[in-house]
Amino acid sequence: MINIRERMEHYRIAGLSLVAIDKGKISNIGHFGVLEAGTDKKVNEHIVFNACSISKFLTSILVMKLVEQGMVDLDEDVNKKLVSWKIPDNPLTKHKKVTLRNLLCHQSGIVDPEGSFLELESFHEIPSMVEILNGTTPYCATSIEVTSEPESEFHYSDAGFCLIQLLIEDITQKPFSHLMDNIIFKPLCMTNSTFSTSLSTSNLDNFACGHDRNGALMPGNYSIYPYIAACGIWTTPSDLTKLLLDVMTVVKGQSKIGITTKQLNELCRPQGCKEWAGLGVYLDGTGEKLEFSSLGWGTGFQCMLVAYPHLEQGLIMMTNTDTGTHQMKGIMGEIYHSHY
Repeated sequence: MINIRERMEHYRIAGLSLVAIDKGKISNIGHFGVLEAGTDKKVNEHIVFNACSISKFLTSILVMKLVEQGMVDLDEDVNKKLVSWKIPDNPLTKHKKVTLRNLLCHQSGIVDPEGSFLELESFHEIPSMVEILNGTTPYCATSIEVTSEPESEFHYSDAGFCLIQLLIEDITQKPFSHLMDNIIFKPLCMTNSTFSTSLSTSNLDNFACGHDRNGALMPGNYSIYPYIAACGIWTTPSDLTKLLLDVMTVVKGQSKIGITTKQLNELCRPQGCKEWAGLGVYLDGTGEKLEFSSLGWGTGFQCMLVAYPHLEQGLIMMTNTDTGTHQMKGIMGEIYHSHY
């Protein structure tokens, strides 16, 4: 095992929390540093980090549950059930319509406009999803449209997950946060998980503050994103571990949230034009050594989730520092390679 405190100092990481899983059980827990630079507020298992785009992994799990319930269809034209907003038809969608599967694996033909999907400027001015998709807010200044034929190219897309959120809310007539809470958080007792748009400035004692690559506090301290299905979940490695362990019990038929082997296989199957693209996760390896991963990288935060579902191994790492470099090229890559 590497000297984590020494490597944190090298990379100027303010705080780090991790949980490792082996043989279907927690094998290592570590909490290091502080939740706010210049203070003695130490990171512990209850300190909540911005999970950023790991939200997409949780969204995919939620979608698979709704598929099982017959609420949504992975391969149906999403415009058939979208009510509040429709993907504009154009020549690129004439022969291939955008599906939920396309959106989950970032192959819908939708490309995020440059400089879009940044953090919220004010707690008190949260734009609607329709306003965002119409391009009438600072968070997405151009209306969303298909710019390449669906399934022909991979383009990582927050807009795609905004569409997933809107589709789910249109169909169920319930807030996305309500569904995630009832279908995933509560059954797994993920009591330290919440959504960025639900944060209150008066109750942030257990929330890590964001820091830049030099270890300095970010302006505003907390990264709030109004697109929660894409990047709005705040949580802890311990809470995410509960979800990973539940996914790993699927083969034994013991999932508390009712995920099935069929759903797990669908999630971890190469999709469309990229063999490494699963549904909301990245893939590596095959068979028993199949690995899926999810990365989170936002203003002041970086995190990483890796799982080998068949080997019942996993690793979750969260930091409150944006190092400016890819997770695998920094401290998380070093920790990952010390485990696998």
